[in-house]
Amino acid sequence: MPCDNHRRLEIPVQPVPKQDPRERIKNWDEAFLGYTLETAIIEAERCIHCPTAPCQDACPTGNDIPGAFLHLEQGDVFAAVSVFRETSNLPDMCGRLCPQESLCEGACVVGFAIRPAPYGKQPPVSIGKLEAFIADYQRRNGGVPVPETAPPTGRKVAIVGSGPAGLAVAEELTKQGHTCVVFESWPVPGGILLYGIPNFKMRKEILQDKLEYLERMGIQFVCNTVIGRDVTVDQLFEEGYQAVFVGTGAPVGGQMRIEGEELGNIYQATEFLVRGNLEPDQLPENMREPLDIESKRVLVVGGGDTSMDCVRTAIRLRAASVTCMYRRTEAEQKGREEERKHAREEGVEFMYLTVPTKFGGEDGRVTAAECLRMQLGAPDDSGRRRPEPIPGSEFSLPVDVVVLAIGYEPDELLEKTTPGLRTTAWKTVRVDEDYQTTRPGVFAGGDTVNGADLVVTAMADGRRAAEAIHHYLENLG
Repeated sequence: MPCDNHRRLEIPVQPVPKQDPRERIKNWDEAFLGYTLETAIIEAERCIHCPTAPCQDACPTGNDIPGAFLHLEQGDVFAAVSVFRETSNLPDMCGRLCPQESLCEGACVVGFAIRPAPYGKQPPVSIGKLEAFIADYQRRNGGVPVPETAPPTGRKVAIVGSGPAGLAVAEELTKQGHTCVVFESWPVPGGILLYGIPNFKMRKEILQDKLEYLERMGIQFVCNTVIGRDVTVDQLFEEGYQAVFVGTGAPVGGQMRIEGEELGNIYQATEFLVRGNLEPDQLPENMREPLDIESKRVLVVGGGDTSMDCVRTAIRLRAASVTCMYRRTEAEQKGREEERKHAREEGVEFMYLTVPTKFGGEDGRVTAAECLRMQLGAPDDSGRRRPEPIPGSEFSLPVDVVVLAIGYEPDELLEKTTPGLRTTAWKTVRVDEDYQTTRPGVFAGGDTVNGADLVVTAMADGRRAAEAIHHYLENLG
């Protein structure tokens, strides 16, 4: 085990260079420019290789982070990425999209260590940025090799949804020799990874490389197909599939259910993001009209990472002003602090302890948000203090465009069209400990089971569900 932890604790954090905010608002490139090999090795040397590895315990996939970094500090990037790929199907994506500050980095002992003067307190090891660097290095230097797969089993699995859970299931089951077909309702595969993640957080080429890798493995993608409408689960079994995995996520945007919500230029977050970030041929015909945002006053309602994606998209579409409105304070926000910092750097204004109560408009388009100031009361079931209205604090905010980023929930279509499939009161699909639903042969995981959550938790679900499906297929007569 590596020693000399005193020396390691004296190594200063290696900052990752970023685009200047004044420049990055003019493009859609990632904000972070990434490590060089030299700085990545130095940052990896900050890891003190704790015997208990709390960072590994905090990772939903159980990545052997110290093991990967030991290879990296020795200059063997390919060995490092092999360690990550033992437990993760999407290290380059998780390295960019995970809230590391509340997962692996939040548990990193280096961030808590007491150092003698003049070193003082230091941040945790930059685990996410190193994970992304390691995976990127492999992609840029030969790509990800297609693994050997088991002999064909003759078993066929339908995977509904091509987001992180579905992609993980397809990859893991294909390694076991099963035939996998992934059905996607959008025109292009990728699910939330394509339609919910802007370029300035993750370049589209990263997802495209992953999809091409999966196709080389033999996985087939069928797009523009809604399971439950175009094809039912029953029909999939009739067509010869022995198992079905449901990974449709939580695609239905939350509604405020207030007066004026139906006015023009009021968008759900997903529609706003896809129309602002994607090419027309990647979208359904009803979403191909460009957004008219330039020189407009944009209001985004919501405080999570999706709202940060929306405000930063609006900035790049040259809005005159962009305001993020949240009913609690920043201390209660669930999204990443890093994303809020980027938004502020780029010119976004934050309006806390405020909620819209009504939208007004002219000629069918929104022109104002009637708002109410809030104060924090007693904690609710989530442990966060409940926002309560302040009587007499009403005011009107002029707006031209409103984006609602107030949460997501699963679609009810599959439950309604699949006999025996049961859901919870929150519309999530019921599963047992083996990810099997109440309908035999149908499995589910990710946001469709957990509600709107993280890319990494959906991928972790997919890996575990794939193992359960493999055992199920082995036991079929």
